[in-house]
Amino acid sequence: MGWKEAAEPVLTRMPSVTRPEGHVPFRRKLGWTAGILVLYFFLTNVTLFGLATGSEDFFGQFRSILAGSQGSILQLGIGPIVTASIVLQLLGGADLLGLDTSDPRDQILYQGLQKVLVIVMIFLTGLPMVFAGNFLPADPAVAQSLGVGTTGVNTLIFAQIAVGGILILFMDEVVSKWGVGSGVGLFIIAGVSQQLVAGLFSWEALGRTSGFFPTWFGIVTGSTEIPSLLTAEGLQALFLGQGQILALITTVLIFVVVVYAESVRVEIPLSHARVKGARGRFPVKLIYACVLPMILVRALQANIQFLGRILDSQWAAMPTWLGEYGSQGNVTGGLFYFLAPIQTRADWMWFLGLTSNEPWEIMIRIAVDLTFMIIGGAIFAVFWVETTGMGPEATARQIQNSGMQIPGFRQSQVIEKVLERYIPQVTVIGGALVGALAVLANLLGTIGQVSGTGLLLTVSITYKLYEEIAEEQLMEMHPMMRQMFGN
Repeated sequence: MGWKEAAEPVLTRMPSVTRPEGHVPFRRKLGWTAGILVLYFFLTNVTLFGLATGSEDFFGQFRSILAGSQGSILQLGIGPIVTASIVLQLLGGADLLGLDTSDPRDQILYQGLQKVLVIVMIFLTGLPMVFAGNFLPADPAVAQSLGVGTTGVNTLIFAQIAVGGILILFMDEVVSKWGVGSGVGLFIIAGVSQQLVAGLFSWEALGRTSGFFPTWFGIVTGSTEIPSLLTAEGLQALFLGQGQILALITTVLIFVVVVYAESVRVEIPLSHARVKGARGRFPVKLIYACVLPMILVRALQANIQFLGRILDSQWAAMPTWLGEYGSQGNVTGGLFYFLAPIQTRADWMWFLGLTSNEPWEIMIRIAVDLTFMIIGGAIFAVFWVETTGMGPEATARQIQNSGMQIPGFRQSQVIEKVLERYIPQVTVIGGALVGALAVLANLLGTIGQVSGTGLLLTVSITYKLYEEIAEEQLMEMHPMMRQMFGN
């Protein structure tokens, strides 16, 4: 008996959101999407009961891509989902699962296995976060009022974040089956948009550092003082400090580059086998695999850094070659320093006195981050294409099943050979390009201190969401097209 037969009774009984039996009207899809988005914002404001004040957000530097909110029931965000996807992609890429995602039975097993792995990752991430170190400390006053020790309150905190992790799993499934786009993408857009809006419009009077426009309003009116522009300090304040000119340029540049890259494509002509004159094109975009594989790369880096923090908190005398940590919990040396991604300008601008690390250490760290993102982006993009049915074989089968064909080629095997000329190469190039852009954005900084990966994800997901909404509206206006190309 293979593992599939042994695990099938469990995996097929995993709770799941029922898939719609027929076509879901566009307005209803928008309603489900908006409802889940409102629920997400609500849950990010539900504070963990029993949590002491001053808790540390370890995932702060990765928060824009892992969504969620520090100290809320969605503390873990989409982290468990992403980590489970990494494990599945690696197992699937090594062909250790033996699952054919085009087979309905294997699809159910795959989805059930993903849910089991998400639950496992909730425990593997949540338990150390609550019971090890000082990431989510229990409030002694709550422990005293309930008549239990801090361990009891810690157990209650873990139960809350576990419920939040399971909720966000099913919220993602609701959006994927009943809404527009994916829940993971929607949550990333929501979190990054909050940071961007705050970075542009927040006022210091609201308890935050002033955003771009309020700062420049103060500079123009004279209420905000900056050094003379004729001095090095003044130029630094204008471009890197309060003025945030470099951050604005980087943000706009990322928007422009991603939108342009999304429009660069190789279009393969198609014609319908049964409807004379019905023609179309299949676009193989430069960013064919989307930028979602970047979540997997950054999540892998986040888990490596999480391991370092756990070792530092539990190991009384961790060797300095393995990792050194400052008073704020930031890594300052050792192996984990070189494996840490560059997040802000303060991580590498030694010539401005923003970091105390040696230039050679910083150069090695940048080189490792760049290599990790470029190679990891290419590898995970290939895994993503193969496991999501976007590879040449699956795409050729989908084109043939829809009744379309490449003019002059009728057999799916021939169509597959045509697609093999473009899809694998474009997938690798696009994954590497997105990885390099993410590192560049982090090096230069962005508005609202959004990570480069988070900004890339937001722009690309929003662009694809716009395309999907336009397609849904087209299908609503012309139902015959839906019948022709499938529901």
